[in-house]
Amino acid sequence: MRYITLFFLATTILFSCKNEAKKVTDAAEKVVNTKKYTLSPFDSSPSFPGATLSDMNYTAGKFSFGVSGGDYTLGSQTTDAPQKMCANSAKGQHIHLIVDNKPYSAQYISEFVYDVEDGDHTILAFLSRSYHESIKSPGASIVQKVNVKDKKITSTADVDGPMLFYSRPKGTYSGDDTKKVMLDFFVKDATLGNGYTVKADINGEEHIIDKWQPYYIEGLPMGENNITLTLLDKDGAKADVDLNPVTRTFVLLAEPVAK
Repeated sequence: MRYITLFFLATTILFSCKNEAKKVTDAAEKVVNTKKYTLSPFDSSPSFPGATLSDMNYTAGKFSFGVSGGDYTLGSQTTDAPQKMCANSAKGQHIHLIVDNKPYSAQYISEFVYDVEDGDHTILAFLSRSYHESIKSPGASIVQKVNVKDKKITSTADVDGPMLFYSRPKGTYSGDDTKKVMLDFFVKDATLGNGYTVKADINGEEHIIDKWQPYYIEGLPMGENNITLTLLDKDGAKADVDLNPVTRTFVLLAEPVAK
């Protein structure tokens, strides 16, 4: 009888522990599920090995670049664009040009007119797929500090230290393009998950990112949305670097705008 009682007591304790553990797990899942927006890794994309952006020049208010390498060409549609299920440019692959922390300018040819004010600036240019995802391989981007005077670069210098640049979302999305919105950014000299992370504040809701890759954002409301990206250091504090953080506002519309 004594052994039966002990067995019953042990079984009761074990069941109670399992039940408590389940309650803790359920509570944790509820905390996770309180997020209004979901971030999920972007599907893998054509890698364009060897794609190169080089020889940035700015004279008489006109930029020029060298674009070469492999199968990458400006103006072509990236082959998996229909499968990506996100906003895609009908004009094809292009260069993203970012001056300081301004929204990028998409350029579909290697020479183009662009107004840069006199003074010191940080310029990032990178090759992009037709659906605006940056090519992150070495050689596909240029980051420089420059001085501009009278629509001409008068001096250049390498950027020393980590930096974070915002790329997408940008502008207005409508119809099916609102279901999955791509979040993409550009990191220089900082390895995410190894001393650095990115905090994405989406309409006031924080998401911590520890891998440099694009993400789908789902669950965004129609109308204006705001995203702030902040590069964080190993202590989880805002990294003391230039142009950090950066905020963008973009718009989602249920129906396409009539043209």
